[in-house]
Amino acid sequence: MADREVRVGILGMGIVGCGVYQVLTGNADGIAQRLGCRLTVARIADIDWDRERDVRVPEEVRTTDASQVTAADDIDIVVETIGGVTPAREFVLDAIANGKSVVTSNKELIAKHGDEILDAAAARGVDVEFEGAVGGTIPIIRSLKEGLEANRILEVTGILNGTTNYILTRMTDEGLAFEDVLADAQRLGYAEADPTNDIEGIDAKYKIGILAAIAFGHRVDVEDIHSEGITQIAPADIDYAKEMGYAIKLLATARRVDGGERLDVRVHPALVPYAHPLAQVNGVFNAVWVVGEACDQVMLYGRGAGSLPTGNAVAGDVIDCARNIVSGTRNRIPCTCSGQAEIVPMDEIATETYVRMLVKDQPGVLGAIATILGQEGVSIQSVVQRGGTEESAEIVWIMHKGEESKLRSALNAIEQLGIVEDVCTIIRVVPA
Repeated sequence: MADREVRVGILGMGIVGCGVYQVLTGNADGIAQRLGCRLTVARIADIDWDRERDVRVPEEVRTTDASQVTAADDIDIVVETIGGVTPAREFVLDAIANGKSVVTSNKELIAKHGDEILDAAAARGVDVEFEGAVGGTIPIIRSLKEGLEANRILEVTGILNGTTNYILTRMTDEGLAFEDVLADAQRLGYAEADPTNDIEGIDAKYKIGILAAIAFGHRVDVEDIHSEGITQIAPADIDYAKEMGYAIKLLATARRVDGGERLDVRVHPALVPYAHPLAQVNGVFNAVWVVGEACDQVMLYGRGAGSLPTGNAVAGDVIDCARNIVSGTRNRIPCTCSGQAEIVPMDEIATETYVRMLVKDQPGVLGAIATILGQEGVSIQSVVQRGGTEESAEIVWIMHKGEESKLRSALNAIEQLGIVEDVCTIIRVVPA
């Protein structure tokens, strides 16, 4: 058994691909000892081998032709780290059709086409693993599928994007503006040149869609998931949150509602009470908080991105696939999703809400706004008024739990009064 070799091909030699290569080659002897066979990175396909990298890849391993990985008879496992849907989807399906097990860190691909890919793998009798697609080094997918599989999961909520958590942490600790911290994050390599997917909540939306499908056993259409980013969060909001005992975090939430018949799945900034475990997750770290009927509360914490953390998660999946190849078995826990999940529209979701607005500094403003809120069925929990400019005042409202549609209707009516200069920020509040 120890003389046997399982051969791996990698598609893409960017940040994650380099991390996978470093883990698999740097710890080759330890992996072989635990696996009972040699795991060899035999071929790597990338379109640009002139780009500088932190790792050195032997010339004989390199190719620019993806089919030399996906269709080669001497490759057993294909690792896809390209990202995006095109051409990654084509390459993954081609590898499966050629009898290869597949490991991917591609959250967009799995979130949008996971059902197609997993069905193809089941039909061909090969494995598809994607631990590295969510949470970097955090083994959340394996935990949901194995360690917590006896539970009826009620909720999965997480900080799933290290870039936004880094930005919000520095805004909180240093009082900096969003734009300034984003520029620093880009310079340090924590944010992409185009950071849209991170700062607008799109990356977190893909990840919570994957976790929701696994946790609740129904396929989730990511287009049904409400998502917002952090671009509207200002230092003033951070300061108000601190005074009230909250941290602002970009949360991705999936939970059962209506007795479990429908799912509430959404991504948006939230005021998180300091007593909540997620409020203490800072910097580039991620965390996932799981609530189950039997396990009660569980939180997993770790680095959510980066070459080696994500490479470690992908390499772990590769070892699992190799173990199955050596033993002649398939993944012992295939896709268990059945049917399409019904996602509750955001208008029907009820939350406590923080609203900051600038209004004209004149008598009767508070009363006029409060009247409309009451008429629309929005209950006020607290209100704070401060000076804004010479002619305006800043008001912060905390609303009792109520439906999103009622709050939006009230704010639309308030804006018609001519006394509101700007509804600056709307942030949902996690109950204490």
